[in-house]
Amino acid sequence: MNALVPLLVILPLVGAAVTLILGRYPRVQIAISVTALTAVTIAAAALLAVVDRTGQPAVVKVGGWEPPFGIVLVVDRLSAIMVVVSALMLLGVLIFAVGQGIADRDRDTPVSIFHPTYLILAAGLFDAFIAGDLFNMYVGFEMLLAASYVLLTLGGTGSRIRAGVTYVVVSLVSSLLFLGAIALIYGATGTVTMALLSDRIRELPLDVQVILCAALLIGFAVKAAVFPLSFWLPDSYPTAPAPVTAVFAGLLTKVGVYAIIRTDKLLFFDVPLTVPLLIVGGLTMLIGILGALAQADVKRLLSFTLVSHIGYMIFGVAIGTELATGATIYYIVHHITVQTALFLVVGLVERVGRSTSITRLGGLLKKAPFVAILFFIGALNLGGIPPFSGFLGKVGLFEAGAASPSPLVYVLIGAGAVTSLLTLYALMRVWNMAFWRPKEDVEGYESPLTESLQESPEATNGTATGVATATGTSKLMVGATTGLIAMTICLTVFAGPLFDLAQRAAGNVATPEMYVDSVFPGGVR
Repeated sequence: MNALVPLLVILPLVGAAVTLILGRYPRVQIAISVTALTAVTIAAAALLAVVDRTGQPAVVKVGGWEPPFGIVLVVDRLSAIMVVVSALMLLGVLIFAVGQGIADRDRDTPVSIFHPTYLILAAGLFDAFIAGDLFNMYVGFEMLLAASYVLLTLGGTGSRIRAGVTYVVVSLVSSLLFLGAIALIYGATGTVTMALLSDRIRELPLDVQVILCAALLIGFAVKAAVFPLSFWLPDSYPTAPAPVTAVFAGLLTKVGVYAIIRTDKLLFFDVPLTVPLLIVGGLTMLIGILGALAQADVKRLLSFTLVSHIGYMIFGVAIGTELATGATIYYIVHHITVQTALFLVVGLVERVGRSTSITRLGGLLKKAPFVAILFFIGALNLGGIPPFSGFLGKVGLFEAGAASPSPLVYVLIGAGAVTSLLTLYALMRVWNMAFWRPKEDVEGYESPLTESLQESPEATNGTATGVATATGTSKLMVGATTGLIAMTICLTVFAGPLFDLAQRAAGNVATPEMYVDSVFPGGVR
C-alpha cells in the first residue's frame, strides 16, 4: 500500500507533462486530467482507509535513501484527509471548468494552458500535504504557487494582471520568509526532516524555539491569510475565472493552515502560542466579516468571509487540545467544501445575471430557481444554521474552548458567535437583493441595505460588476456545482463518523512519537 504514496504527486505531474505535449487535442487533455485526478482520489481514499484502520502512517523513503539524507513522504490520517478532500474539490472544479470552456469556447480557460497548469497546482498541493521534511513542503508550496500565478491571470485582462502582480509579490515575500525560516532551523538543528526536528528542537533553549516558531508562523500566516497578513486576498481572488477562484478560495489558504497545525503539534509543542494565536484568530474573524459587510460584489464578499472563517481554524489551533484539533480538522473539511461550492454557485450567478454586484442583480429566484436553491443551501451552511456542518463545526470548536476555559477563550467564543451571525446576515442580504427582489425593482432601487456598500475596485472598468462578457451555463457546470453542494450536505448527514475520523486524526497529530517512530522505526539517530 505504501507504493500508492508517491502516486499522489507522480500522477498529476505525468498528467501535466502529457497534457502539455497534447495541447492541440483538447478532448484528450480533458480525459487525461479527469483520469489523473480520479486516480489520485481513489489512491488517497485507499490510503486513508489503511492508515485509519492501522493507526500507523504510511511512509515512503524516495529512492531508498534513509532520512535525513533522503526525501521522505508521510501519509497519516490528517494528510490523507486533506488529500482526499482536495482531490475531490479539484475534480469537481475541473468538471465545472470543462463545462465553462464548452460554453465560452475556451475564451477564459484556454485548454492548452489550463490543464497542465491545473495538474501542476494539484501536484504541489498534494506534495505539501505529504511532505516529511520542511524543504520538500517548501517545494510543494512553490509548485502550487507557480501554477497559481498562471491560473490567476488567465484571459490577460487588466484587472487580472493587476491582481496577479499583487499576488506574486505577496507570495514571493511569504516564500522568502518560509525559506529563511528553514535556513534558521537547519542552522540550529542540522536537519529539515520533521521527524528528526521533533526530537532536536525540544533540546534548544526556549527563546530559540520561539524565534524559529515565529519565523515559520509568519510565512504560513501570509499563505493562510491570517490577519493582519490577509490584505492581499480580497483584491486577488475575485478577478480570476470562477473555477480558479473556487480552487484558490477552497484550498490554497488551507495549505497554510495545515502547515501551522503540522509544525505546531510536531515541532513546537513546547512553545506557548495560545494567547497570541487566540488574539490573532479573534481579529481575523472580526476584521474579515466586517470587510464582508461592506461589499456589494458577491465574490469580494465571499473573499472576506474566507478570511474571517480562517479565524475559527486559528482559534482551534490556539486551544491546542486533542478535542480542539479534531474540531479544527472537521471545520477545515467543511470550509473547503462549502467555500469552493459557493464560489462555483456565484460563477453560475454571474453568467445568469450578468453581474456579481447585488446592486445590479435581481429576480434570480424566478429566472434560475435551481441556482437559487444551491446558493441558499450553501449560504445557510456557511452561516452556521443548524443542522448543517457549519453549525456542527462551530459548536465543536466552542465546546473545545469551553473545555479549556479562560477569559480570552470565552471572548473568542463570543466573537465566533457574532461572526457566524454576521456571515448569515451578509449572505441573506445577497439572497434578498439578488434572488428575492424582482428584476423590475433593480433600476432606481434605494434601501438601507445598499447605502454604505462598496463596489469592486474594478467596477469603473466594467470588468467586475458591469455587464459580464460571458453568459449561459452548461449541464456540466450545474452538475459539478450540485455535486459539491451535495457533498456539503453529506458532511452534515455523516457528521458523526466524520467527527470520529477527525478526532482520530487529531490523536495522531497530538502524538508526535507515532510520527517519529514511523519514519525512524529503530529510533531517532
